[in-house]
Amino acid sequence: MRQHIIVGLDVGTTKICAVAAAEHPGGLDLIGMGVTHSVGLRKGMVINIDDTVDSIRRALAETEACTGVRIKSVSVGISGGHIKGFSSQGAVGIKGSEVTPSDIERAIEAARTVYIPLDREILHVIPTEFILDGQEGITNPVGMSGVRLEARVHIITGAVSSIQNLLKCCEKAGLDVVDIVFEPLASARATLTRLEKESGVVLVDIGGGTTDIALFKDGSLRHASVLGIGGNHITNDIAVGLRVTMPDAEILKKLSGAVAGQAADLPADIQITQSGGQVKTIPSECLVQIIQPRCEEVLEMVRGELKRCCGYEHAIYGVVMTGGSSLLKGFDKLAESTLDLPVRVGLPDMMNGLEPIIKNPQYSTGVGLVASYPEHDRTKTVHAEDVNSMLGKMKHWARDIFRHAETTDINHKKEGGTVCSRSKK
Repeated sequence: MRQHIIVGLDVGTTKICAVAAAEHPGGLDLIGMGVTHSVGLRKGMVINIDDTVDSIRRALAETEACTGVRIKSVSVGISGGHIKGFSSQGAVGIKGSEVTPSDIERAIEAARTVYIPLDREILHVIPTEFILDGQEGITNPVGMSGVRLEARVHIITGAVSSIQNLLKCCEKAGLDVVDIVFEPLASARATLTRLEKESGVVLVDIGGGTTDIALFKDGSLRHASVLGIGGNHITNDIAVGLRVTMPDAEILKKLSGAVAGQAADLPADIQITQSGGQVKTIPSECLVQIIQPRCEEVLEMVRGELKRCCGYEHAIYGVVMTGGSSLLKGFDKLAESTLDLPVRVGLPDMMNGLEPIIKNPQYSTGVGLVASYPEHDRTKTVHAEDVNSMLGKMKHWARDIFRHAETTDINHKKEGGTVCSRSKK
């Protein structure tokens, strides 16, 4: 029996990751992954199409070598400072005596009928709650009796040019894009539990070029934003402060990097190779003193965003940090003290075959993109020449939230599996 293979493509500032999974009635089995250094992007946005296309092709080639399957279509993640979110509300009259899915669709359509500048495009329309005849806090009003139905939604938009450039890169790499997903939504799908999203939690996805923030409450997204700072800024500080190359600075950050109070387990001294090939020994504390201020800056920006979106009022479960930079030794402890909230590091943990390599915060978005693959749109594609075709697709996506509501905790744990295995055809 031929398996249906679905692929999530995380096009990030520092890496491009393609995650492939085989779909079966019981869920998803990871069968392969390709990761390559990202060239051609800055702060989540394409700055060189040819370089980005080459990077995508390299990641796909690795994935195809693992799976033995030619990859033709993907669900791709998008981020960057151009992404903006805002809330909206719309109301309609109930046509019959009970609320139907059609009424929900009309209410969502009324809520999303707002002025959007010509240079922006709607990515997601996410219902947060419904109000039926003044009764608030309704998550699914189908079958309920009423006269007037209101929908409150959170709308996420992006710059048309940035969306088109990303789509063009995928198309030049020979791919059909079946969906574009705001990356923290995908990361949340892979790392957050249903209970966390219901009770209130903030996802902080710290990537190479950006830090994505998403606030969830009552099971729905309530706020989303992108900060133009990430792990690359820490690496750059190390490169400048120690006069080493960016690749060497990245290695130093990963192997010997830590924040204050967390360097006790590291060697007292580390060796660095400066420009000209000079090898020098420095105390580990020097590296900590470079890393610490930038980490504090990132967290202060996150703290300011939480205050603006009332995150401290809603985030009962605290903060879940994910992304590659969350692996920096002691970063989670520093975040806990700076944000005054419980903090845990979120790992992707929702399909067979995750152990051991891919169960890593830097792959949360890729895994989440696979899990978010739109079943109802697998025959459709999104093209750079017709970004407006996304409008109808997103309307159906929003409607299907209520038809395919989660009934189990997605953060279940499963053991075993491999990162790269040959699929059955």
